[in-house]
Amino acid sequence: MQKNRRKFLKNIGASAAASLAFPLQNWAQNSPPLKAAITDLLKIKSDTSEEYWETVASQFQFAEGINYFNNASLGACPLPIRKATNDFRNTLDDFPSKYMWGGWEGEKEETREKVADLFSVSKEEIALIHNTTEGMNLIARSLELNMDDEVILADHEHTSAVAPWTVWQEEKGIKLVRPVLPILPKTKEEIITIFKAAITPRTKVISICHIVNTNGMMFPIKEISKMAHENGILVAVDGAQGAGMVETSLKEMGCDFYTVSAHKWLFAPKGIGIFYAKQDSQKYLKPLIVARGYKDKSIRRLENYNTRNLPELLALGAAIDYRKAIGGSNIHQRTYALKHYFLEGIKRNPNIISKTPVNDELSAGIQVVELKGKDVKIVKEQLFDNYGIDSRPMSTFGLNAVRLSFAIFITKKNIDMLIDALDTIANT
Repeated sequence: MQKNRRKFLKNIGASAAASLAFPLQNWAQNSPPLKAAITDLLKIKSDTSEEYWETVASQFQFAEGINYFNNASLGACPLPIRKATNDFRNTLDDFPSKYMWGGWEGEKEETREKVADLFSVSKEEIALIHNTTEGMNLIARSLELNMDDEVILADHEHTSAVAPWTVWQEEKGIKLVRPVLPILPKTKEEIITIFKAAITPRTKVISICHIVNTNGMMFPIKEISKMAHENGILVAVDGAQGAGMVETSLKEMGCDFYTVSAHKWLFAPKGIGIFYAKQDSQKYLKPLIVARGYKDKSIRRLENYNTRNLPELLALGAAIDYRKAIGGSNIHQRTYALKHYFLEGIKRNPNIISKTPVNDELSAGIQVVELKGKDVKIVKEQLFDNYGIDSRPMSTFGLNAVRLSFAIFITKKNIDMLIDALDTIANT
């Protein structure tokens, strides 16, 4: 690890750190020092070796003794993106009025385009918002539904998806249909069948997670979107746990709306989000906030906050550049490699029970395990107190299990340490 860290510092530290030491004052020439950092990152050979991923891991920094397996709750920014964010902030404070109102218009649009490319859609279908919760509120508040219309929300949906439909629609007399999903489906057809059975002539919207936060179950969005559209139903996707973890082509998925908190699996700063609305479905949407420029007919009307935190917005673009330097396909494959490595490692202990669907079509980088006969709250405390492992206890749906996130800064050595810790706790 130390060798890899020196390798990283040699590649990115010498030229990039030197250039990043100065505030960004050359936007007019469109050559911010950030680009030097990303260029140096691209020079690091991308492959699937463990040495390569240890190099990636060295670009993240956590408090001493922390082994961070809780990315599904809150992601971390890699060091180059932390530096970029701070430099954007310094630039703004050096000349506030210039960079808040107009000085960064081109860079904002570059960020929008990078997001659009990431999801294989048009930049005219991307709004840059604050988080997934805002996106779900935007959808639920905008739609003009009638008394007794129905919205399908499966039982595993996140509170931030359920609450907007409850406040903005259920209280007007719209019915929320809550189908119950199995904890461990074996095929995606099992899930499709449940949603199909929930559809009635009154169904107007299916609001669904890409990947649920409870036990990491992943839904077949493409198939559900096709089925919904055949019945004249809109599809709104909570993508907080999908975008960045697995490759996501929204054009291929076919959903109408998809909303993301970029601080999770895209490793962007906190407080920046992404909202996708298919061109043909934008007519249903109204902004949550209106200000000067409210007559704008483009998707930008949904992000018209007047004053906002632009350094975080521009750092989202830097985070996507960083991700691109590693490779979306590389990250996708690495996610599944870690999943399989972990599941193979816990097989030997019958007291460690997986509570996440095994099928690769139904789960990815979030894995949830129960330790037989152990209270999850105590297991979580022991993992942290004895091993510095930060995880998330899950007790809903009878899980009694810890949720573990396998982000790009997790190495196989980290997984080995995690398995040893789980073995020890499970056997005592």
